[in-house]
Amino acid sequence: MKMSKCENDQIVNYIIRWLCYGDEEAAQRIAYTADESALETHDVIIVPNGLLGKEIVVPELKKPVVEMPRKDKTIIRTDIVYATFFFSSRAEELLNPQRDEHGRFAAKYSVLGQKSRMLIPRLDEYARLVLKQLNLPLPDPGFGHVYLTHDIDAIEQYRHLRGAIGGLLRGEGKQVWAALKEIHNDPLYTFPWLIEQDAKVPHADVVYFVKHTRGKGYDYPQYPLWGRDYKRLKKLLRHSNAYMGIHGSYYGYIPPIKYSKMYRAHYLREDIDQMQRLADAGYTDDFTMGFADQAGFRLQTSRAIRWINPKTMQLTPLTLHPLLIMDNTLSKENYMNLTEEEAYFLCERLIDKVRMHRGDLCLLWHNSNINDTTYHRSLYEKVISCI
Repeated sequence: MKMSKCENDQIVNYIIRWLCYGDEEAAQRIAYTADESALETHDVIIVPNGLLGKEIVVPELKKPVVEMPRKDKTIIRTDIVYATFFFSSRAEELLNPQRDEHGRFAAKYSVLGQKSRMLIPRLDEYARLVLKQLNLPLPDPGFGHVYLTHDIDAIEQYRHLRGAIGGLLRGEGKQVWAALKEIHNDPLYTFPWLIEQDAKVPHADVVYFVKHTRGKGYDYPQYPLWGRDYKRLKKLLRHSNAYMGIHGSYYGYIPPIKYSKMYRAHYLREDIDQMQRLADAGYTDDFTMGFADQAGFRLQTSRAIRWINPKTMQLTPLTLHPLLIMDNTLSKENYMNLTEEEAYFLCERLIDKVRMHRGDLCLLWHNSNINDTTYHRSLYEKVISCI
């Protein structure tokens, strides 16, 4: 891995500005160097570990070492710039070839899946440290943005041939006929309820991710985007002022951009090469960045950050929006397998962390999970009430 000085400077400058919450003037007061004479012209020095652009290793996860050799002058001897690159770029996946049954790098393979490290937005704490050393005010508690997102994996359970036949064979004839008469009777058509709940957070951006696949294998079922049911749903969602994003294929197919540059991969199945294809295709905002098997801070931050490709060491135009909580993560037996009470306690704890750092809160609830077989309807109501 080779990186020119120009590329290195671009990445370092971006990370330092990001640590300063975008404050360019504050960033100018920080030097990324081992030369302590830089304290003559800068207020803070971050000492490099010499790895950026040369080698990928897991950074130290201890509290940063901070010295103050003079009044109002600080040396941070832990390379928090490299650590920011490492966690936000997904560089760890180049070190560990382990993947789950869906080909995903899971939390259980990551250093973050140990000792409750997913509960701490480490990079936000680094940013907090930097602001303190510069004697700048910390961000007021609150949310930078709130994203209430919903992946539309299926619109209805019974209103297609395979679903109707399956329902009849299971003895669910009454439910099938009721759904065929009126879509609102279908157990998966929970959109009016979701709209009602999301409206309780008027400052939130609501995003529905729509499938653009052929509907085979793990992409099944695919609802026809030209069909009457989807057109009716689209009109309903547009009327609610929701945004529409692209829900990509399980198999890595990147749909050409039509009406949205927002993207989330199906099953959260997305690798580094696929992310580069997203950037090359013109997508600007990716909402995939959460582990399926564990809720928390996969990127070690609650704030949006531009993706650095750890293979090419290029700062891309693709912005990553950290996904904090997905409904299935909390309840599935092969994931966290939490009770509703345990799940709510965890959600409350994670949301409080985002609020403290004035980060972006991003939640994912599927319309297909708001039914009588899960606790996600009542849990979502409780989570919405604490935002």
